[in-house]
Order: sequence, then C-alpha cells, then structure tokens
Amino acid sequence: MVKPLGALAALNEVKMKYIATVRDQEFTIDIDTDGRIQINGEPYEVDYRRLPSGGVTSLLMNHRSLAAVVEERINHWEVLIEGELYSVQVQDERAYRLSRLRLSGLGVDGEASVSSPMPGIIVAVRVSEGQAVRQGDKVIILESMKMENELRAPCDGIVTHIHVSAGANVDKDQVLIVISQDHETQGEE
Repeated sequence: MVKPLGALAALNEVKMKYIATVRDQEFTIDIDTDGRIQINGEPYEVDYRRLPSGGVTSLLMNHRSLAAVVEERINHWEVLIEGELYSVQVQDERAYRLSRLRLSGLGVDGEASVSSPMPGIIVAVRVSEGQAVRQGDKVIILESMKMENELRAPCDGIVTHIHVSAGANVDKDQVLIVISQDHETQGEE
C-alpha cells in the first residue's frame, strides 16, 4: 500500500510545517490539507512505502525512485541513501522556533539565563545587576574539576538578577544570572 507523506495533514485538516536540518542546511517542508508538499517553496510529489524488514523505505519523489534505510534515534533520524549516511533532525515549526530561542539564549519572555554546565565553585562574578552586557562577554568564572571555565552572556541585554557570589558551590543546571534583553536590542529584531 502506497501512502502519501502528507496523509496526516489531510486527516487533521491543518497545514503543517516542518524544518529538516541536514549537514547544517535547513529545508522548510510545508504539507497542506490535501497532502501536497513543498520543500523550500518548490512543490514535490512524494509517496513512500515502509518495507516490513530492515527499516528500508521505498520513496517515490517527483517520479524518481529511491531506496533508503531509515532509523530513528533519540533526537534525529539516520538516513542511508545511495551509500551516503545523513543525520536528519526534523522539527515542527513550534519546536524549531523554541530551539532557536534556546540557542540564542533568549527565553520566550525576553530573558536569558546563564546556568552552570556542571557542578563547581564560583571563582568570580564579572558583572553586577543593572550592567549592560554584550553577547559573548565573560560573566562568571566557574571552577570544576580543577579547571576554570568562563561562562559568557548568551545575548545582549541588562543583567537583572545575580543568584550567586564568589565562593558559592553550584549544581549542574543551576541558574547563576539572568539577562533581560534591553529595548534597543529588541528593536533590532
């Protein structure tokens, strides 16, 4: 039985949008309510069949036949096509936007937290509340396993909260400081 890739979209009666990332290149995939697919704005006819063994998928894309071995991993898919192995991350539009915010260090509320990446001791706090910082500025020095680690501001903004001081023991993922995006920076986006 051949299934259109967009069958789920037709069932839900909503347009779906996904972002697939392959080798640092992003592809926007739109699936409309009729199961039609566009990749980066270009329409494609896509049908696939998952064969019963070995994770093999038969793919028909714009009348071109491809065989692929597809295996799901924790946070990505591994796809083997014509001897080439690809690691593919697929996110719906909402998850993609949230991950971009996390990568920028900026939360949905316009605040970014600098958290401890590991347990350790705070050697120095290089900023004070109310201080303006730029992305990449050193804000905290953390000692862990006899090594000093420089923690940097994930975005431009104003330091609004400092939760630690020099000499404090901290746990992994503990929030150390909070940076709010300043009005000047917000206007640039």
